[in-house]
Amino acid sequence: MYEGELEYAGFWVRVGATLIDSILIMLITLPILISIYGWDYLLMEETGLIAGPADFLITWVLPAVAIIVFWITKQATPGKMAISAKIVDASSGMAPSTGQCIGRYLAYFISMFPLCLGILWVAFDRKKQGWHDKLAGTVVVRQKRRGPEPVRFN
Repeated sequence: MYEGELEYAGFWVRVGATLIDSILIMLITLPILISIYGWDYLLMEETGLIAGPADFLITWVLPAVAIIVFWITKQATPGKMAISAKIVDASSGMAPSTGQCIGRYLAYFISMFPLCLGILWVAFDRKKQGWHDKLAGTVVVRQKRRGPEPVRFN
């Protein structure tokens, strides 16, 4: 990994990427779920935590598969692409393995259990790694210079 060209993606830019991804997932899944279960789907007291098998597949399985496939093929989700960030192996700087991607996704659940402390860890860690990154051996990086070159007057 070329340390001079890359920087670790910090907490707030990663929050922005997550918001983009969450909105995209909702734009895709909510219309499908409403067409299957009707508008009552939005009322949790009517449907419970999981409304049925289609809800489980569309809400839990489809996003998990999509995110992991994006990580494997692009090293980033659309949100991370929007902020010019990518996931790399922490030791080599190369693309993470399929096992690392799957492990990283599953480790998100561990990161969220104690009041999301594992997610918040990104804000305080020197390499900006959450617990899911540490467990999977990954880091999120982006180019240091993302804009046009500054004009220099001689």
